[in-house]
Amino acid sequence: MEILPILRSLRRNRVGAVLIGLQITLTLAIVCNCVSIIQQHLQQMRRPSGIDEANIFSFWNGWLGDPTDPAARVQGDLAALRALPGVIDAVATNSFPLHGGGSSWDLSIKPEKNHRKATSALYYVDQHALAAYGLKLTAGRWFRADEVGELRTDEDKFPATIVITQHLAEQLFPAGNALGRLVYFTTKEDIQGAQASLIVGIIQTAQTPFAGSSWGESFLENSTFVPFQYLDKSGVVYVVRTRAGQQATVMRIAQDKLYGLRNRRVIQALRPFSFIRHQAYLGERATSVMLEAVCALLLTITAFGVIGLTMYWVNQRRRYIGMRRALGARRLDILKYFHTENLLIAGTGCALGIALGLWGNAWLAVSLELTRMSAAFIGGGALMVLGLCQAAVLWPALRAASIPPALATRAM
Repeated sequence: MEILPILRSLRRNRVGAVLIGLQITLTLAIVCNCVSIIQQHLQQMRRPSGIDEANIFSFWNGWLGDPTDPAARVQGDLAALRALPGVIDAVATNSFPLHGGGSSWDLSIKPEKNHRKATSALYYVDQHALAAYGLKLTAGRWFRADEVGELRTDEDKFPATIVITQHLAEQLFPAGNALGRLVYFTTKEDIQGAQASLIVGIIQTAQTPFAGSSWGESFLENSTFVPFQYLDKSGVVYVVRTRAGQQATVMRIAQDKLYGLRNRRVIQALRPFSFIRHQAYLGERATSVMLEAVCALLLTITAFGVIGLTMYWVNQRRRYIGMRRALGARRLDILKYFHTENLLIAGTGCALGIALGLWGNAWLAVSLELTRMSAAFIGGGALMVLGLCQAAVLWPALRAASIPPALATRAM
């Protein structure tokens, strides 16, 4: 197949060729970036929370009136929950992984400006939390009962000891050996007044309460466990871990048990962790569905654009096609002609699309803290788009190849 006659033909029809080439360029750049974002959302949604998800449920417990003894009430509730058949342990806290709301703070390796620091979610827990969450301790120990203090919402306290995630430990101490080191709870206003805490334990992983990708990939597993019994007169969050297969049963009897203990309370949001995980990623799931729809629409429009342009050119070249057939060209030769012509247009569009896609991805990586896609990834996308364009041209090319020489050479 000679390329020069095809190039001359494209030069005479440059407007259509340029428009479809630009359409392919934009489609490739947008679709590859959308697919890259979808993949990152899927990876994020599959990220382990670090807790025993299958056997944990939670609920919010609020008090009616103004209780003067919130500590005693919380301890009474926890004792009742831990005594239920099928319960491994329970804890009262301010938040838990993927909960959607909670506290965070900056931790620094020194109480001075311009030293390595990381933002971490804070979980206020007691000595039961390791079992209540089902966390995996990889180094050091968990809190002892004598280390657990009380923290009310109007108080500003910092602990003497903390347990952090491995991810946070690596951010603060890249060289390792975070166990037994001091970190400081810092503020922008009073860096010199930062409070020191000793790292006594490191757990494998625990996601923050904030699941959204807008928080940044580096933050999502930065969690710090603080030995405080969280007390809020308005209410607290209870997290209960059950034995395998007994979650539904315990959820049914837990409310009745607490109402029987003290009925002047309000229990809300009694949910298994599976529901909480589903709710945590609603934004990512909705975004992924929307991006999938955009990709499907763009690819469909591009395919129909190729079909429409090729059909237009087939109708324009009926006499030329008939002459070639009369001179001995086979149907296969006609098919090759249109596929080669389309390959030149789509190939140029894909080459430009790769450059545009990588530039757009670099901008998104900086703006939205996304992981950059590789050249191999967008190269694979270019091959798929190229294949789609070649498939789209097949039907018009078959119609062109079926034109009888005698019909095509008649005066139109």
